[in-house]
Amino acid sequence: MKNAVIGNNKQKANLIVLGAVPRLLYLLQQETSGLEMRTECVVVLGSLSMGTENNVKSLLDCRIIPALLQGLLAADIRFIEACLRCLRTIFTSPVTPVELLYTDAVVIPHLMMLLSRSLRSQEYICQIFAHCCKAPDHQTILFNHGVVQNIAHLLTSVSYKVRMQALKCFSVLAFDNPQVSMTLVNVLVCGELLPQIFVKMLQRDKPIEMQLTAAKCLTYMCRAGSIRTDDNCIVLKTLPCLVRMCNKERLLEERVEGAETLAYLIEPDVELQRIASITDHLISMLADYFKYPSSVSAITDIKRHHETEQSDTEDADSRGAIDESQCTAAFLTFPLSQMTQQTQLVSTPTSEEKLDHDLKHAHELRQAAFKLYASLGANDEDIRKKIIEAEHMMDRIVNGLSETSVKVRLAAVRCLHSLSRSVQQLRTSFQDHAVWKPLMKVLQNAPDDILVVASSTLCNLLLEFSPSKEPILESGAIELLCSLTLSENPALRVNGIWALMNMAFQADQKIKSDILRGLSTEQLFRLLSDSDVNVLMKTLGLLRNLLSTRPHIDQIMSTHGKQIMQAVTFILEGEHNIEVKEQTLCILANIADGTTAKDLIMTNDDILQKIKYYVGHSNLKLQLAAMFCIANLTWNEEEGSQERQDKLREIGIVDILHKLSQSTDPNLCDKAKTALQQYFA
Repeated sequence: MKNAVIGNNKQKANLIVLGAVPRLLYLLQQETSGLEMRTECVVVLGSLSMGTENNVKSLLDCRIIPALLQGLLAADIRFIEACLRCLRTIFTSPVTPVELLYTDAVVIPHLMMLLSRSLRSQEYICQIFAHCCKAPDHQTILFNHGVVQNIAHLLTSVSYKVRMQALKCFSVLAFDNPQVSMTLVNVLVCGELLPQIFVKMLQRDKPIEMQLTAAKCLTYMCRAGSIRTDDNCIVLKTLPCLVRMCNKERLLEERVEGAETLAYLIEPDVELQRIASITDHLISMLADYFKYPSSVSAITDIKRHHETEQSDTEDADSRGAIDESQCTAAFLTFPLSQMTQQTQLVSTPTSEEKLDHDLKHAHELRQAAFKLYASLGANDEDIRKKIIEAEHMMDRIVNGLSETSVKVRLAAVRCLHSLSRSVQQLRTSFQDHAVWKPLMKVLQNAPDDILVVASSTLCNLLLEFSPSKEPILESGAIELLCSLTLSENPALRVNGIWALMNMAFQADQKIKSDILRGLSTEQLFRLLSDSDVNVLMKTLGLLRNLLSTRPHIDQIMSTHGKQIMQAVTFILEGEHNIEVKEQTLCILANIADGTTAKDLIMTNDDILQKIKYYVGHSNLKLQLAAMFCIANLTWNEEEGSQERQDKLREIGIVDILHKLSQSTDPNLCDKAKTALQQYFA
């Protein structure tokens, strides 16, 4: 059976269909089967698990994992290694639920104990941990069971495979985890701190896989806050190593991994972005990522040309295939294993599989390049300019927005969003390439993660100085943005209302009316009571922009005044932060600037008392905002100013103004004196 299935997926499938798995598992679990027989059963099961994903599903359905975990309780190391190797293969399959490792609380401690048994047990267990650590909960479980202390010494193992798997384990443990990262910084191995060991692994004479994984460890520790961004191990070692991985001399997989890790490292830090942008011509180097064929026809043409020139050579991608026989032979000491190695049947990939493989890499390269461009251009205007001036850059972004791959589309939108923070580019390149058109198309029908970034980009394109604002308005954006405010996703609600806020800034009456009509009064006031403070702030910002310029203020308050005043009262009475209340008072100040609208304040004693309360508040921001309301209400050049001044005097506002005119804050003092002058003018 063993020799029949090695390297032959068809034979594996046949054996599974014939019911071999339950029988093998039965023999495996019978003590009477004998150790040699049970070991052979595990080896065959391990070979079956190296087949297709359907094979692994069949093994899981037969409850292979509990049987193999039970096998780890045996005394014989060869049998334990066979079980671990089979578990490793199954857990590294994408169809295996990683939670199966954590179901029984005794499994992790037992695996920790087995780490001392042999080099192979160390390799397989570290590989299992690395693949099954997918969430913060998993990191916590492994950390609490002492994984850091148990595998740290393995980084100096005589076996490269053990060192490599231990390193991978540290990379997944440190990712986005401050607790683990802060512990790693202080771990000593043979008298050296862990970060120093990682730095040694970055050296050019080390295997690329090791350099990349060590760079990931240091990157994740830096992002988690345990290593400073200006530390030499980041600036002089990790960053240059990752830039090196982006070179076209590297393998496609290495270039993808290098670019994505570098993008993650520099994302929040402007200084690292500047250093990266001038290291080894990185910006122009990334242009090569787009030169890999991006369509099926292009890849097919290249393959056809390549096959004509070298019809007798095999595809280079076969170098990455796992030689099952070598793994299997490690457990066998009889001549049979040698025969297995010599007679194995290797199933070569079909032309369709090769095509899929190439397309996958083409997508991954473009995705990685867009991500890195997005991080590079996140803050610095000069870097954005260099990116946009790169060969065909805007065309590539526009093409990326209509990619079939969702991941590439998302990365392209992120890149566009990063570049859209540039005032200069909004006025030039973005207008020249009409990027708003494909962006609007993306917004019509996309998953939430793309919608969030695309709508953020649209917010920038709707700023008052953007030439794209007008055509976006004409393309029916109001309806689209109003629909986003109805989303269950808070980020989409924020972006929808934010874009409407930008749209309403210094807009004419028609646009403001269209926004109010599209949003509906009910939805506007629903947003004003949203549980997400960011949604509330942007809604107040929209309301403030709608209530600007007197004719607009009077017109909107004549139709929606009652509801707006109720909302203002509700917010000022609620348990909201200073920023929310300040924004609400600014809306009141705008209303007070209206010709007829100010009457809605003067006839509302509750609102007048709130203005009085906030002008005497201990917070300066709230005092200043309330002062603007008073200034607009008392301005003596407007009709009815005397009556308004008298009413404010009656409720004690003038007394407060006299006190504030002695304020130590020059701005507040000046505003109070100006308001008092209106009484004596």
